[in-house]
Amino acid sequence: MKKIRMGILSTSSIAPRFINAVRATEGCEASALASRSLKKAREKARLWQVPQAYGSYEELLASEEIDAVYVAMINSQHYRYAKMALLAGKHVLCEKPFTLREEETHELFALAREKGLFLMEMQKVVFLPVVQKIKELIRQGEFGPIHMADFSSSFDPGYNTWLFDPEKGGGTLYANAVYSIELMQYLFDCSITEWCGLCTKSRTTVENQFSTVMRMENGLLFTNKNSTCARTIHSGFLYGEKASVELPEYWKARKAIIRYPDREPVILEYPCEYELIYEVLHAETCIRSGLTESPVMTEAMTVKALQVMNGIHRLWNPERPKNP
Repeated sequence: MKKIRMGILSTSSIAPRFINAVRATEGCEASALASRSLKKAREKARLWQVPQAYGSYEELLASEEIDAVYVAMINSQHYRYAKMALLAGKHVLCEKPFTLREEETHELFALAREKGLFLMEMQKVVFLPVVQKIKELIRQGEFGPIHMADFSSSFDPGYNTWLFDPEKGGGTLYANAVYSIELMQYLFDCSITEWCGLCTKSRTTVENQFSTVMRMENGLLFTNKNSTCARTIHSGFLYGEKASVELPEYWKARKAIIRYPDREPVILEYPCEYELIYEVLHAETCIRSGLTESPVMTEAMTVKALQVMNGIHRLWNPERPKNP
């Protein structure tokens, strides 16, 4: 079996995690990476043991030694380089949020269909084995009807100063809310119909923390809280009539804790070294099957999540264009 040769656009902090996940598969290989600086590309290629380094994204895309690319640069550049990659004849795996405008997402999926190339937003949470199991149990009625959910997380942005730049698609909303939105869409096979929320903003005018409430088509209410200012509990909770479910570090969950009112909790565990491997394996299967769109992370799911995030963003920034 010929391996799918992956090229990584960017030397961002998520790049080595993706490379390790690719290496853990049998059917893919991390063949090249690119940065805006050849010196930096070579330095990271040596560090992460990637065979080829390029000093520009365009050079990597022009290579005939690459089958698919992973778009991992800042949010505002996703659309540009995903489009460039498709035009260069490469399959595209694009980090979330997929783009910052709904019309850009539709355009890219239309282009992928026209070119016969695979395109997917890289949303790891929906492919995690524990999430797959929880969805199965929801369908079986194990928890009874679920009426509420709550998601909480926080992070230190570290050297990612672009996260506080409104021109680069920064802010905690686009950085974090997509996890809970797409997880809930996936678990319950329905969309979000209403939303509201509050945020506080950094001196650069983008939000540094937020708290939102959303209602789904099935009537389920859920909250999502994220902060770069305070340390929160890193967990997601689903509340049903028969039981509740906790997903510690829900965006990369390895286990679930099911709590019943009349018996001991049940713990489901799915340990893994590289949680990105599941979305990589799914993408590989889709590419080898000749698909242009994932049957799981569909264009519709990506667009619906973006509609919600853009709607919330407009609530907080009524006088600003919704995106750069």
